[in-house]
Formats: sequence, C-alpha cells, structure tokens
Amino acid sequence: MLAHTLSALLASTAIAQTSPEAVAPPQVSPTVAVPGTQERDEEDVQRSSVASDIIVTARRRAEAVQDVPIAISVVGVKELDTTGSFNVQRLQQLQPTLQFYSSNPRNSSVNIRGLGAPLGLTNDGIDQGVGVYIDQVYFSRVAVATLDFLDVQQVETLRGPQGTLYGKNTVAGAINITSKAPSFSYEGRAEVTAGNLEFKQAKASVSGPISDTVAARIGLSVTSRRGTIYNVASGNYVNAQDNIGFRGAILWKASDSFKVTLSGDYNRQNPECCAQIYVRYGPTQRPANRQYPSLTSQLGYAVPSTNPFDRLTDLDADLNARNILGGASLRAELELGSGTLTSVTAWRFWDWLPANDRDFTGLPITTLSQNPTKQDQYTQELRYAGEGNGFDYVVGAFAFYQDIHTTGTQRQGSAASRWLISPTVRDTTAPGNPLLYLDPTVLDGLNASNDIRLKNFSGALFGKLNWKVTDEITLSPGIRVNYDDKVGSYVSIVRDAQGNLVPATGGNPRQIEQRTALTPQAFRDEAYRAWNASYDFTASYKPSRDILFYATYAHTFKSGGLNLNGVPVAAGVAQTQFAQVKPEKVDHFEIGLKSQFWDRKATLNLTGFWTSIKDYQALVNDGANSTLRGYLANADKVRVRGIEADFSIRPSERFNLYVNGAFTDHEYTKFTNAPCPPERSGGSAAPAGNPGGLVGVPGQPSPLVCDISGQWLPGISKWAFSFGGEYNVPAQIFGKDGEVYLGADANNRSKFSSNASRSIYTDINGYTLANFRLGYRTDDFNIFGWVRNAFDAKYFELLATTPGNTGLVSGNPGDPRTYGLTLSASF
Repeated sequence: MLAHTLSALLASTAIAQTSPEAVAPPQVSPTVAVPGTQERDEEDVQRSSVASDIIVTARRRAEAVQDVPIAISVVGVKELDTTGSFNVQRLQQLQPTLQFYSSNPRNSSVNIRGLGAPLGLTNDGIDQGVGVYIDQVYFSRVAVATLDFLDVQQVETLRGPQGTLYGKNTVAGAINITSKAPSFSYEGRAEVTAGNLEFKQAKASVSGPISDTVAARIGLSVTSRRGTIYNVASGNYVNAQDNIGFRGAILWKASDSFKVTLSGDYNRQNPECCAQIYVRYGPTQRPANRQYPSLTSQLGYAVPSTNPFDRLTDLDADLNARNILGGASLRAELELGSGTLTSVTAWRFWDWLPANDRDFTGLPITTLSQNPTKQDQYTQELRYAGEGNGFDYVVGAFAFYQDIHTTGTQRQGSAASRWLISPTVRDTTAPGNPLLYLDPTVLDGLNASNDIRLKNFSGALFGKLNWKVTDEITLSPGIRVNYDDKVGSYVSIVRDAQGNLVPATGGNPRQIEQRTALTPQAFRDEAYRAWNASYDFTASYKPSRDILFYATYAHTFKSGGLNLNGVPVAAGVAQTQFAQVKPEKVDHFEIGLKSQFWDRKATLNLTGFWTSIKDYQALVNDGANSTLRGYLANADKVRVRGIEADFSIRPSERFNLYVNGAFTDHEYTKFTNAPCPPERSGGSAAPAGNPGGLVGVPGQPSPLVCDISGQWLPGISKWAFSFGGEYNVPAQIFGKDGEVYLGADANNRSKFSSNASRSIYTDINGYTLANFRLGYRTDDFNIFGWVRNAFDAKYFELLATTPGNTGLVSGNPGDPRTYGLTLSASF
C-alpha cells in the first residue's frame, strides 16, 4: 500500500491513503496543507488503528492532521474511484463549498464558497480566483477542470485566500491535484467501466524501477459517452464525452538528499458539444413584435420541444469542443541544512478549437461562432522550507508568463435580418424606402473576424512563519509581494457578404444596421501594471490532544485585468475606459474548531468565515448581439459569510458515515450601476435616473443601469450538504478473502441565481442527487455496480439569457440517471 506525503504548492500537503478494507468516505479525514512537508516513503507516514487519526510529517515533524489550523478537504484515490469522481464536476458533489459551472470547457468557472470567477463566459484578460494545481504546477486555464483525473493519488480543496505559501495568488482557494509518484517496486493497476448512454472508461498505470536510482510511471485514461441531448436536425446525440489522457514521470534519486522528477502529460477532448437548449420564454421590455414568440411566428419556427427534459434540440450550426492541454515539468528537491530547497519549472500549452450555435435555435441567425485559442505558459517556482528552534517557515519566489492568441469568427445567416433589425428601420437611400428587416441580404453573410492577444507576466516573493510560542499557542504570519504586467489587444473587423468593410462610423442605413449586429472596434497594447502586497495572520490554540481552535485574518487581492471580449461602443468609438478592470481587494476573517472524540472514532470540524471584496469583478452582458461574450465591470462591494461543518464517524472497520454542510449568506453589498436583468432590458432608453417601465412588459422603457445592492451573487446556494457512508461485511469468493460492501453518497443544494444580475427567469431550483454502489473487493481486486442520480432528478446546471433581449432563456439540463459496472485489478 503506497502512502506518502508530497510537497505541494499549497504549503506542502500531507497525503493519506486508505486501505481497501476500510475505505473512508470523502472528508472523513480532512487533511490540511502545511509548510515543510517532504515527499516520503510509506514508513514515514503512520496511521493509528482508527482511520480518522492520520499522522503526517507536516511542519517537519510527525503530527496529526487535526493539529494544523487550515480548512482543507482531501479526497484520496480510493474515494475518487469508488464514487466515480473522475473530474472536478463530479468532485463538487462530495464537497458542498466547491462549485463548478461549465457551458463548454473554455467557458468554465470553479468557485469556492461562491467566489473565484464571474459566472458566465470566460474573459482571458483576468485571473482566476481559485487556483488549479497539478503536481505543484499552476494551471491558468479552468478548462483543465473539465478533463478526467489521470493517475491521481488525491485531490485537495483548500478554502479561503492563499498566496503566502506557494506560487500564484488566489483569493478564494485552490484545488491541488497530486499524481501517483514513480515507485521503486513494480506495481500496476487497470480499471474498466461500462454503463448506459454507451459510457466506456478505461484506466491503466504501471510503475517500477529502471535502475537502483531511477523509477518510472506511465498512466493512461480513456472516456467516451453518448450525448445526453438529441439533435433532430443532425440526427446526432450532442453534449457527448470523448476524452483521452496520458501522463508519464521519471524519478531520479541521485542521493539520499537530492532527487529530480521529470513529468509530461497530454490530454484531449473532442466531443460533439456543447448545446444549450430551449428552457422557457421570459418577456422583456423589448417591443412585443421583436420578442421570441412574435419572431418565431413570423419565421414559421417552433422548437422540437418546450420541455427541456425531453432533451431535444434542433441547433443548425456546427458544434465542437476540441480541448487539448499538455506540457512538461521538472521538479528538483534538495535537503539543505535544516530544510528542503525545491525548484519547479514547467511549460504548459492549451489548444482550443470550438464551434457553437450562439443563437440557441434551429434558425440560421448566427451560423458560425467560434473563438479558437492557443496558449503557452511558463512557470518557475523556487522555495525553501526549513525549521529552527520552536519555529518552521517557508520562503519562495514565483514567476509566471502566459501568451494567448485568439482568432474568433462570427457569421450571420439568412434569418438574421428579420431577427435582429427593427421592422421600423427603412433604407432612406433606396427608392421607396424599403424596410431593411425584410431584406435578408442586409445581414446574411455578415462576418466579424476577431484577433485577441494577451501577454501576461506575474512575479512574486512570499513567505510564511509558524512560531510555537508555547506548547498550546502557535502564531503564523505570512506575506506576499506581487507584480503583474498584462498587455492585450482586441481587434474586430466586420465585412459584409461581398467582403466589403463595414465602417466603424457613418455609412448608409444598411451599414448602420450591420454594425448594430456586429460592431467593428479595436484597441491595441492596452496595459495593466501594478504592485500589490498580501498578508495573513493565523493564531491557533490547542488546549488538549483532540481540540484545536484557530483564527485567521487575510488581506489579499485578485489582480486587475483587461477586457479582451470587446467593450461597449458609442458613436463608433470603443469605450476603452472599460478596457481595464480594477483588482479585487479582499478582507477575509475565519475562525475554526477541529475536534475528535469517542476515542477518535468521531471527528467534528467547524469553520466560520466572513469575506468582503471591494471592486468585485463581475461579468456584464448588455443584451446586444455584438456583445455575445460580455465584458467585465467592477461592483463596488460584495460580501460572503457562512458556517461550514464536517462530521464523520467510524465506529468500526465495517461502517463509516459522514455529513458535511455549509450555510452561505451572500450579496452585492453595493452595486448601483449594474447591468439590468432581462425583464428590465430591451426597451427604449428611460431618462437617466428613471427606474423604467413595468417589469417584464413588452414596449416599456428600460433603465440604463440598475441598482442590485442587496441581491444575491450568482452561483451560490444558501444551503449545501453532502452526506454518505459505507457498510461492509467479510466474504470469501473463489477462495479469496474480501468483503462485500454497500455505499451511498448524496448532495443537496438550495436555489441559486444563474445570472450576474439576479433575474426572475434564471433562478435554478434546489435539487438533490443520490448515488449508490454495491460491490465486492479484495486487496487487489474490486468489482461494483453503481447508479448516479438514482432518482433521476431533473435539474439545471446553468441557465442563460440569450443575446438581443428576445426573452429566450436557454440552459444546460443536468445528467439523467446513469448506471454501470466497474472492474479494477492491481498488482
């Protein structure tokens, strides 16, 4: 059984591996990230007879995980496998404070406690608030979170601001993924799974020595599944899965004090994806003859079904979500003096080739919408973790460079004129002043070519000290100094079907309507440069062996950025005052209790937190067709506060149970110039300061901005729970000693908003997902049947208002009930 601790960017995280005979449920043993941990062999990690009492080498000495005052949850390889949590989307069902949203791999966001990234379409010009790390390497693209876990040892979710212990600064937390290390004894594992919806998954890994000082490991994962949405137009199932991943690593133990690990990986997705389908019609303030019911009637169109859980669509544009990530890293670790010097050098690449249907209908309105992107990323981290008499510490330096080039295309079709042009607009330059909306050639073939570039550098110095004042009291200050330098450009050139340039200003009535549909604009070499300092302080008090109290204050930031999806245009001039986005300024308070009782068979951890953010980076979509991707603005202030509880019990090796819960209170404390929700948009402009007409009534005037102070933030449920357990009995099959087990896990979340400005049309009702498994296992063999979403709950992952204020609301229905069989063997 391999159990080891691996030095991690999140302050060197301690690892614990459960045995097949006593598989712990997720978060039964909430492990914590602490400085100074080294990668160690099996004998360096001790475990008592009680599974929840895990002893790790944390601050360069053996200590129980409950002794370290940081809130983090760890899911090990056994839990990942038995619960089918093979990506971050599945992982969120085990951890109530983790949220993951995705309309496609690029447009994904990972939030912790509701904070991290704006819910909606991705903007390359800003940083993520939740860091994703794989083997101590920072991944700047959240797209990696949609890929399958590959030969993973464990996944840690660290809650709260970070940055004084490791590389990239993050204001909401981090997900740290640790791969299995090469071993100096031969070992291997293979797993195959088959299920409904033509689900097939295979995983395999082998490891062993090449020489006395060199070991290697190779892992492979393949996943495919039929789509969950049937496209009646193409005859294909869409929103499918088609993933493949490869990882290899070589470990060289040059001496007892020096070792080097070289690793590389390649991950590819290439499904027919991703469709957002009709959910409902929600009236806006646009004139009635320009809203969804009237427009579709004029064009003789009807969706295949108005019930989204019929899972039917007729999208007529190509769909594709090819997503390729890979790279290489070199990690060197040298025991030097009283500590360890670690260097992590990495290169990452990302290749995104999408195709979307951005009118969300079977009509030829927008026939092509894509933003293929290429990225190269380079990181270098150097840190030293040491200890002295009564203290230990980490100091380090981090450098990050990112180069992104996006070349987008959007093309309008034959139905675009009637859909997008007002029926009152006439071509005054033509005889008889014909109505432009009746002429399909006005917008048919209109094309926007976008060129988007970003060069992004970030450098930092950081440090953390743990000073043991007495046997009971420890004080832990930390500091980070950070410099960011971002230079970006956005150029959108619009041409008509004949290839003629559409001017940014002036022109004839046809050209005026053409640039209303697709707006030419350009800004080049827009720069954001700034120094920032972060600091935090934790005080902990341990009055007895099984009780720990702690309190933390952190003052940190999320880097400012650039709007690289275009900005509003007035009189043909790009409003470049919106090109830059201010940094978020974060004040975070946290108190916690960690406790064990009943001879350490039960664990109860409680956390209270209060996070205030000034200049919160919020996504804005002004409803225009030309702002499909939205732009960013700063909300004055938001506040998120709550209480988290993690409880687990293991009375014997035969039974375990866990319940985790979170109450999260959240609001825009002050956001007086926010975008209006769809029910207050689309009408003629109301005078400045006027609240506008009746909500959701066609033909009413609409305010220019709305005051949404006191309203919900998007994506956060007030209540969230995860719970489950497992029972096993000894059994002997074919002469092999093992156990039969029955396991269950479930998660529940309450209603949440799916729009930057809360809308009466885009709240998502709460739901509960329940999963079950029944199987038989031995030390080296496991077979089990499983069912996910066992009660076939009908729920949405996302709801979105579509461009143009037509009242069309689209969404992503969650997976239906799925079931299958998994077989694995190891040697």
